[in-house]
Amino acid sequence: MDKTILWNQWLEEERIAHIHGWDFSHLDGRYEEEGDLPWDYRDTVMRYLRPDSRLLDLDTGGGEFLLSLGHSHALTAATEVYPPNVALCRETLSPLGIDFREANAAGPLPFEDGSFDLVINRHGDYSPAEIARVLKAGGVFVTQQVGAENDRELVEQLLPHPPAPPFPRQYLSIARADCEAAGLTVLEGREAFCPIRFYDVGALVWFAHIIEWEFPGFTVESSRKQLYRLQEQLEERGMVEGRIHRFLLAARKERS
Repeated sequence: MDKTILWNQWLEEERIAHIHGWDFSHLDGRYEEEGDLPWDYRDTVMRYLRPDSRLLDLDTGGGEFLLSLGHSHALTAATEVYPPNVALCRETLSPLGIDFREANAAGPLPFEDGSFDLVINRHGDYSPAEIARVLKAGGVFVTQQVGAENDRELVEQLLPHPPAPPFPRQYLSIARADCEAAGLTVLEGREAFCPIRFYDVGALVWFAHIIEWEFPGFTVESSRKQLYRLQEQLEERGMVEGRIHRFLLAARKERS
């Protein structure tokens, strides 16, 4: 494809890059990730969720996943701290009777001790001590986390001067030790490195602007050489590929 056309497409992706809740539908058919994880986060949550469970979703985004569970709204609570998502949650979750609170998931959490049977968290922050505090005895915490090495190959190919990973403690072994130190018993722990694939470079431009903490300072202009190199790779291989890093952990509070 003509370089000028490509350049203008990349600039347009940069211009429109934004997200509403946690909606990646702009990239439908243009990239894929998490399809080959050796676990299913939703299935894991559902194994611990009972009809009478009091449920808390930390860093709920726009509440999309939470609502998909179909759990009783009267038994459901959620937190979010990112301002656009807070506004979205107030529009969508609160009118349903879900107990939504604007709060940093790292704590302190605005809930009483022993309030919940199940606390869930997908790709958000959390404090093991706060989790232990708000769980009832026998309650369970389930989290899927983005690992420290996530997208590193893409970062190194896209940025002229790749920075150090932004969250160097994001490993299952550390998360397990932190939960155990807070008095939680780890029930499950799994970690995986799987492919992430982009089928056009413009999709990667949009993605890098959305995941700005992994690609700090990225612009189309500053990464001109890198983008054209990735375009050559795409034309040779049909994709630009990196690796995601994920881990899953479930832990139980044994006693008050």
